[in-house]
Amino acid sequence: MHLAGLHVYPVKSMYRLSPDSSAVHPWGLAGDRRWMLADPTGRFVSQRENAALGQIRVRPLPDGALVLTAPDGSRIEVAAPAVTTGDPVAEVEVWGTRFRAVEAAKEAHLWIGEHLGDYRLVHLDDPRARPVDPEYGEPGDTVSMADGFPLLLTTTASLERLNELIAAEHPDAHETLPMERFRPNVVVGGSEPWAEDGWRRIRIGALTFKVVKPCGRCVVTTTDQESGERRGPEPLRTLARHHKLVRRAAFGQNLIPERPVGVEGDVLGTLLVGDDVEVLDDGAHWPADGR
Repeated sequence: MHLAGLHVYPVKSMYRLSPDSSAVHPWGLAGDRRWMLADPTGRFVSQRENAALGQIRVRPLPDGALVLTAPDGSRIEVAAPAVTTGDPVAEVEVWGTRFRAVEAAKEAHLWIGEHLGDYRLVHLDDPRARPVDPEYGEPGDTVSMADGFPLLLTTTASLERLNELIAAEHPDAHETLPMERFRPNVVVGGSEPWAEDGWRRIRIGALTFKVVKPCGRCVVTTTDQESGERRGPEPLRTLARHHKLVRRAAFGQNLIPERPVGVEGDVLGTLLVGDDVEVLDDGAHWPADGR
């Protein structure tokens, strides 16, 4: 097996970057989901509520700033705010977990309001601020502004099988789904379909990862990531019939990186497209009706 793709999402639910390599931090790939939009209550905003988020292109700059570009060509450069420079702090929330993030400049909020809605752009300048669900992680495990875990893994074989199932049930209205619908961080090639459901620990290149929880799927997977259009009930309908884990239509597995022996600091190592992937612990599969 091998690492077939890498994807980073600098702003939660906005358009992806697909580098050939990426540093890995304890809280995820370098630059992944360190920014997000929050509504007036502080709750995160994603493509679930507003599919237009996925149409905003993002270009990180070396100094930590972002360039955001809307479909109409309008763009804005946003400096990375920080507590140390006196920028305002906001209490925000992702799936019930509240933590502090730093607000971008007012000009960024105005630009966001013009193109997306009444949201604030916030930055997680301290990536240790948000712990992983203790039911699945260890003390000290943290995550950026991703839904729940530092990385999401999918496999090309499982996508091929899913598309086969959709085509078999709906031969006259089948749309071949691309991997981008599932917004993974790491894509593995060369496995058997659904093999990842049994993985408990893997190695990618020189780094090891705990495989901690299947990824339950939502309406974002029905959204064309290139056009922003909702495209109907697939893949949720077929996943619910053929691949339901822990009571959810599921696709992919969540990962937590392990710290290599002797490695200190925030960079655990680097992943390269083409890296070998090895299963170190292949445990029992997740049940469809519970943990």
